[in-house]
Amino acid sequence: MEKFVSVATFSDEVEARLAQATLAAANIESFTKFDDAGGMLEPLQFSRGVQLLVDEKDLAEAKTVLATPASENLPE
Repeated sequence: MEKFVSVATFSDEVEARLAQATLAAANIESFTKFDDAGGMLEPLQFSRGVQLLVDEKDLAEAKTVLATPASENLPE
């Protein structure tokens, strides 16, 4: 059974989706979790944050990928 854990918390959904795309490029599946009352109260994202979740087994690799500056991932 998979167990998902938070790898990072972001102030809004856009930042979380960018990080999620970075993980996807590294073949790490991730999900976002946040409460904005079904889109009616988007300011709740700022007060509560948007969590980026990964499988527990991918946590260490996901942290490394997110901590690596984008400039280090560019092809030469």
